[in-house]
Order: sequence, then structure tokens, then C-alpha cells
Amino acid sequence: MANFLTRPVLALALAGLVPAATLAQDGDPGAYLAARVAAASSDYRAASDWFTRALADDPANQALVEGALISAFSLGEIDKAVPLAHRLVEAKAPSQPAALVLLADRAQRQDFEAILKGGPTGLGPLVDKLAMAWAALGAGRMSEALAAFDGIAQAGDGLEAFGLYHKALALAAAGDFEGADAILTGSDGRTLHVMRRGSIAHAQILSQLDRNADAIAMLDRSFGADADAGIDALKARLGAGEKLTYDVARNATEGMAEIFFTLAGALSGEGDDGSTLLYARTTIHLRPDHTEALLLTAQILDNEGQHQLASETYARIPTSDPMFFVAEIGRADALRADGKTEASLEVLQGLARSRADLMQVHLALGDALRREERYADAVAAYDAAIARVEAPERQHWPLYYSRGICHERLSHWAEAEADFRKALALNPDEPQVLNYLGYSFVDRGQNLEEALSMIERAVAARPESGYIIDSLAWAYFRLGRYQDAVEPMEKASLLEPVDPIVTDHLGDVYWAVGRKLEARFQWRRALSFDPEEKEAERIRRKLAVGLDALLAEEGAKPLSVAESAND
Repeated sequence: MANFLTRPVLALALAGLVPAATLAQDGDPGAYLAARVAAASSDYRAASDWFTRALADDPANQALVEGALISAFSLGEIDKAVPLAHRLVEAKAPSQPAALVLLADRAQRQDFEAILKGGPTGLGPLVDKLAMAWAALGAGRMSEALAAFDGIAQAGDGLEAFGLYHKALALAAAGDFEGADAILTGSDGRTLHVMRRGSIAHAQILSQLDRNADAIAMLDRSFGADADAGIDALKARLGAGEKLTYDVARNATEGMAEIFFTLAGALSGEGDDGSTLLYARTTIHLRPDHTEALLLTAQILDNEGQHQLASETYARIPTSDPMFFVAEIGRADALRADGKTEASLEVLQGLARSRADLMQVHLALGDALRREERYADAVAAYDAAIARVEAPERQHWPLYYSRGICHERLSHWAEAEADFRKALALNPDEPQVLNYLGYSFVDRGQNLEEALSMIERAVAARPESGYIIDSLAWAYFRLGRYQDAVEPMEKASLLEPVDPIVTDHLGDVYWAVGRKLEARFQWRRALSFDPEEKEAERIRRKLAVGLDALLAEEGAKPLSVAESAND
């Protein structure tokens, strides 16, 4: 789906393709330039402040007005954006962001007659048609609304699913659950595939029809083993015999919210994050408790580097929501990305106390502790996560793999090997585990033939992974197959050109085949890539005395012995 937000003048200015004077004119060039830099880096808060300052000196500049509007809109401050949108309309300046702001404002105020009288918004045929259909329903014109939804479904151009889905929501909002179910199940002859929120709506509709068992079966078909906490909670309530309330779109305003969440979901990961963010912000303006839109908004902000805004958005999801723990894990990630590591850990530790029943929470805490190299604490968290898995299945292999890494770093090799082998028992072809266990065996000088087989399988699965190819070359090296090690080690170095370990290994391989000048060059390069101090000391020693002398100092077998043993 194409980006519906076209901002030609502002976009060109941000790209430096038109002069600052186009926007700033006789106003404050410093404010304009600051706004430009902030907008280019998605710093919406700063951009909003600077655009507002620039507008104080040049209030008639339409591009500055639109820049201020987009910044406020991206912050979720639609009330602040509304007067800016009116200024653009009054100036007859075409602006899709302004049209979206005004549509959202009227829908939020339930001024459906104004939407109907206003006609097409310029936001595209799909948004226009769906908005008019929901506005008709909000204005009490049910027959007109249903006809409008049918018109969308029959128009072709890939819009059939949108028309049918929103018609089903509208029928459910009016209490016609049988009609809504007929559309969602495809019993009217047209198969409809819906996203997660559509499945939730269908489950609620079936429950209203006293068909909880059918609702559970539908959710099982839709999600299988990939169900999240929200879906699991829904199934538990259905299984307990609870009659679910239909609340996905109870009225026209909430129906409008679903328009923009549907589009945000369709764009997510495919289109421009800025457009997706505005759709999600519109959804939240129309329905502040829209959990999925809040999560999507926070994820976009985090991806854009706006970690503080992401944290604030995650924090809006209440503790009573089944997806609260997902939001808290997201908030912890945003805090860590913002450099607030201790605050991030405190969030996860608090969550582990309040939601001690959830495996995912302990897993997230374990991962966070492992990143901070607090391996013993991480093991305890992984222990708690594994204890909450009654019967480990394929998808649980990361629990054992991650705990195995921590045991290996703590020099608990027996426990580490047991965890890695358990991970492989659950997922025999997982290249990460094959590589880690195989490399560990190589590094320890144990089970070298088995290790080589594991690493070769990992390479077959990930032929462009520099780290895995380095493991293969290093296995050849430890087996004394030095010439065999050269080609994969050179390839690993090309794939990981600034990795100190890979570069150090390349130097060792070159030394082993007699290319000593090149070996020293690679060791010097490895030092320039900031290796850990222990490794740096070893590299400096190799530069001073050579690899053979270092191996003798360490009491290791000389290269010739290892090589001749495998000739």
C-alpha cells in the first residue's frame, strides 16, 4: 500500500533539495534549521517546539504550518494539530495530514453529519469510503451504511476484504451477531481472512451467540501454537463459560478507529514508519484504550530512536490488560536502548515478581541479565522460566540455549553441554546451537569430529554467516587441517571485516601455513578492532614472539604436531 502522506515541500527541504528560504523566508532561520534537523531525526518533541518558534516569526508559511502539524500529530497531540489543520484548509493548501487530523477530530467529537457533508477527504478511496460508511452509521442511517460497505466489497481493486470486515463490525455494533458471523466465517460464500483483532471480534461475536466452543476452535485454527497472552486469556474466559462482551467496535467512532488500525497494521513493516505512526496515533485518539495501537505506536517510536516517547506509550497500557507484560518488556527494552540499564532491569525484576507465573517474563529477565554479563543471575532467571514449561516443545529451545551460554561463561561446562544438547534435542537443526556447541568443543579440544559435523550442518543452514564460517575454519585449524582452513577463514573475514576474533583467527591460520607477514598484519588489524583485554594481551604476545612461541609458553601442542597427527 502506498504512503498516503505526501509532503513535497517539507520533504524536499528536509532532504536539502530546496533552500532554507523556501520555508524560513524572512523568519528565524535558526528555528527553521533546528526544526529541520529534529524532523529529519524523528525527534518529534523538539521538532514541534522549533516549528512553533519558526511559525511565530512567519505565521503564513504553509510548509512550516504543516511541519508543526505533523510533529504535533506524531506526538499524539491531535488537539494541538487541529487549529493548524484549519489554517491550512482556510489557506486552501492541500494537505493530507491536515485532512486526517480534521477527520479524526470530527469522528472523536461524533460530528458525523460534518463528515458526510464534507465529502471526500483526499486521503484515498479506501479511507474515504470506509469513513463515509461509518459516518452514516453514526448518523443513524444504518441502511445507507450497509450499502456503502457493500459498495466497497464489490468495487474490486483489492478492497473486498476491507468492505466485508468493516461491514461485519458494523453489524455486530448494531447487535446483528448472526449477520456478522456469516461474513466472518465465509458462510455467505466469500472467504474472509482477518488479522488478530478480527479474530478477537469473531470470538466475541460467537460468544454472544452462545457458541464459546466454536470460538475456541476458531482461535485454535487461527493461532495454533503461536497464540499470545491476550489470545490465551480470551480462550481461558471462553473455556470458563463466560459470555464475552463485543467491544472491538461498539459504535461509529470506534469503527473509525478500526479503519486506521487496519491500515496501520497493513503498512507496518512494509511502508513508511511516519505514515504508519500517524494511522496508529489516529486510532488512539479515537480509542485511547486500543492496546494493539498503543503497542504498535511504541514499537515504531522505539525503532525511530525515540525511546523516551516509546517508554511513555508502553506505560499507558494498564496492569489489568493481558498484554501488560508485553508492554513492560517493551518498556524495559526502550529504557535499555536509552542507556537506562538499571531502570530497565528494575522493570523486568518487578514484572518477574508481579507476574511470576509467566515463562516469557523470566526469559526476558534472563536475556537482559545475560546481556549485562550477570551470568549467575541470568541462570536463576532461566531456571524460573524453564520451571514454568510443563512439557518442553520445539519452540522452547532458546531457553536451554541461553542458559547453556551462561553456564559456559561461568565455566560450568557439564551443565552447559547438557543445555545445548537439550536445545538440539528439541530443535536438531538449529544453526545457532550447532555452531555454539561445535565451536565450544573445538575451543576445548574435545569431540573434534563431532564438532566439525555440527559446524558443517550450521554452515549449510547459514552459508553467509561470518561467525559460523569462522567456526568451520577454526575447527579445521584445531584438527591440523591448516590449508583447508584458509578459504573459509578468508570468507569469514570478508563477512565480518571488523570483528577482532575473526581477524585474529585469520592471522593464526596464515601463520600456520607459513604466511607470517600476512599473519602479523591481521593481528595488528585485530588489535585495532578493540578486542577484550585478555585477548588483546595474547595478540600482542603473538606479535612479539610469534604463534609457535606463544603456544609453547601456554603448554599447547605445537602446530607441526597437530598437523602431522592428521596427515
